[in-house]
Order: sequence, then structure tokens, then C-alpha cells
Amino acid sequence: MGLLTPIQKANLKFKLVGLFKIRMLGFVNAKLVEYSEQKTVVRVPLNRKTRNHLGSVYIGALAVGADVTGAWLVFDYLDKTKKKVSIVFKDLRAEFLKRADGDVHFTCLDGPEVLASFNQTILDGERKNIPLTVTATVPSKYGEEPVATFVMTLSMRYKKR
Repeated sequence: MGLLTPIQKANLKFKLVGLFKIRMLGFVNAKLVEYSEQKTVVRVPLNRKTRNHLGSVYIGALAVGADVTGAWLVFDYLDKTKKKVSIVFKDLRAEFLKRADGDVHFTCLDGPEVLASFNQTILDGERKNIPLTVTATVPSKYGEEPVATFVMTLSMRYKKR
């Protein structure tokens, strides 16, 4: 039996990415709540670093949460496969439905599409663009009712070198 559970191991890797690669991730103190090849859930706490002047989560912190939730599966897959795939978000559309006045949970259910596109770009070397949907909720106040939705186009391309 290992010392760490799978989610603890994933969170350790998540924290290291926040320290060395995506420093905004570390700044907002994001944490993986749930992680599988089908679903990623990330929590961004409402605290003095993430709070705006109205007492809700700042739009920049919301964007960080959506970004990392949509990209985490491919980041993890890059690490596991050691393939040289470049990834970037090409665009972002957001709809803010109500104030995010508590810890925000970001959920992405597009894991199967991400993995399929990742594997396809390795096979054919062509750039793949896939839309990812991330839903933000504040479970402590609003349950599963969304406070925001994000649609981002994830662009991936295999570097053959």
C-alpha cells in the first residue's frame, strides 16, 4: 500500500505544476477535488488573494480555474506518455450567471474527447482543436447551480522532433 492516495498524488503533481510551470495556479491555491480520464474537478477558494472588491471571486481567478480544469487531463497525459505535444487555448468564451461568493468548483467532463484528440495528433501530426466546457459552481451556497460557464478551444499538435 502506497503512502499517498491517487488524488493526493495527483494534487502533489498539481502543486508542483503551480510552483514551476503555471504560477497563477499556485497563487490562487487551486486544488484537485476529483480527477479521472472522464472528469476533472478543481476548487479555487474564496480568500484574500482571489476576492474582488464586491466579495466574490475575481474574474482572473475564475479564468485560472477554468483554464487548469480544462487542461489538467492533457497536462497529466503529457507527463505519463512523455510525448512532445504542444497545447494552448486559442479562445475563451465565458458566461457569468451569478456572483461566485464562495469556494468555486470547476468541472470539465470532456476527458474522453481530450484523450482521443491527443492520441490522434500523435498519429497524424495534424493540429487538433477541440472545444472544452467548464462549469463553475459554488456548492456551499448554490449546490449544482452554475455560477459561470466557460467554453475554450484547446489546440494540440504533436512535435515530431
